[in-house]
Amino acid sequence: MIQAIAVENWLDNLPPRLKEWMESRLTKDDDYTRYMKDGRDFIDEHEIWKLIKENRDPTPQKVRSIIDKALSSKECLEPEETATLLNVKDENLWKEIFEAAGEVKREVYDNRIVTFAPLYCSNLCVNNCLYCAFRRDNKVVKRRRLTLDEVRREAERLAGMGHKRLITSYGEHPLSDANYIADTLRVIYSVKVKAKKGWGEIRRVNVNAAPMTIDELEMLKEIGIGTFQVFQETYHHETYYSVHPPDTIKGNYHWRLYCMHRALEAGVDDVGIGVLLGLYDWRFEVMGLLMHSRDLEEQFGVGPHTISFPRLRPAANTPFVQNAKYKVSDEDFKKFIAVVRLSVPYTGMILTAREPEHVRREVLPLGITQTDFGSRIGIGSYSECYTGQEAERQQFLLGDTRELDEGIRWLAEMGYIVSFCTAGYRCGRTGERIMKLLKTGKERIFCKLNAILTYKEYLEDFASEETKKAGEEVIRKELEEVKELVPKRVYEKLLEYLKRIENGERDIYF
Repeated sequence: MIQAIAVENWLDNLPPRLKEWMESRLTKDDDYTRYMKDGRDFIDEHEIWKLIKENRDPTPQKVRSIIDKALSSKECLEPEETATLLNVKDENLWKEIFEAAGEVKREVYDNRIVTFAPLYCSNLCVNNCLYCAFRRDNKVVKRRRLTLDEVRREAERLAGMGHKRLITSYGEHPLSDANYIADTLRVIYSVKVKAKKGWGEIRRVNVNAAPMTIDELEMLKEIGIGTFQVFQETYHHETYYSVHPPDTIKGNYHWRLYCMHRALEAGVDDVGIGVLLGLYDWRFEVMGLLMHSRDLEEQFGVGPHTISFPRLRPAANTPFVQNAKYKVSDEDFKKFIAVVRLSVPYTGMILTAREPEHVRREVLPLGITQTDFGSRIGIGSYSECYTGQEAERQQFLLGDTRELDEGIRWLAEMGYIVSFCTAGYRCGRTGERIMKLLKTGKERIFCKLNAILTYKEYLEDFASEETKKAGEEVIRKELEEVKELVPKRVYEKLLEYLKRIENGERDIYF
């Protein structure tokens, strides 16, 4: 096993109070060693490359048997099976893989696309990641941490657009620690704004932040944290150390690798993992995500609620991006998504506005379950309503800046229904329970019903006339499907709920 790089005097040039805080984050080896097996982590690089090499040139019969397994079992594939899919060269076989990935998504999640918006609360950061505009040494970035009043204004603006879910993001810094995150969650959940008929509010706040201790995660669980996201960025040890300098907290590979184990132990049972594509070979990263998912299932009975896979994007004063060796082409991006969908069939898969419209259109059918619209990623960018993108305010440049209303209409025209549903989390359909429902296909029915209801809310309260027209046609088709799927009494209850929403009632769910 590759050990963490030993470094002496690595905090000497930092202010004393900041140095003390950083040291305090890295003193508890037991926060990750107790999850390891014989002192080793679950990323065996030699074994991963061995599997990829040994499964070259697979026969069509072998590939199709793996596809059939993914379609029927909804369980994680074996590492050898995923390695086999990664070695497919035949274009016709890839077409079958793409089709199967879409079928798995429909069987588990139906034709829903969950939408959300990112809310960046702070770009203060002690880390120095080579690919990130928010890195400590980047002097061109405008540093800022939102006050709680500013957080409220941002949330009001987002709720006024019709968003119900946010993913809040924070740099790793003592001024944006777990206590600050807790305060921002309380503020966001308290927001309520008037809409055309009902009101706008944020019902689910997912958090993308630095790894935390169990005590910190337990505190956030009490407040109502949604999915806790931390991306490993790359599972390849040497690459990880090369892009995350050792004079940083993020330079500790294992503290980050086992943060989801701590989250599940703390009771935060919806966790999100991910990689930053472009740092290392994408095939290795697929295997890393699979190994991570399997280890979480083995130790806690719960795999990742979501998997994310952003690609490197241009960022202010960040030459690493332009010179990256492992950039992922659009074609390989499609292959990555499809293989992950078959390898971890039950997980949600997040495609962000990093990607331009034409790429999003291409990969949505391959298994995507969540995406964002109307995104602004500069600190304070929603309430200040600046136009365009300002690289010095952002972690990276977006590829798609369409507003939420346009995005919903675009999805409707392709036959997707947008879901704003958060009912499952409030009904206890989380963690191990949601895993069982997803694997058996039962959650799809709950989600379909609640998607229709929350979609109707959006159309009544926020949609333009053009979008409302397209959306009502989607609801009509969805109701035809539901009528054949559920008992008559459930269908009649759904119609009753829709009428109540038309009359101004909100937050009704199954």
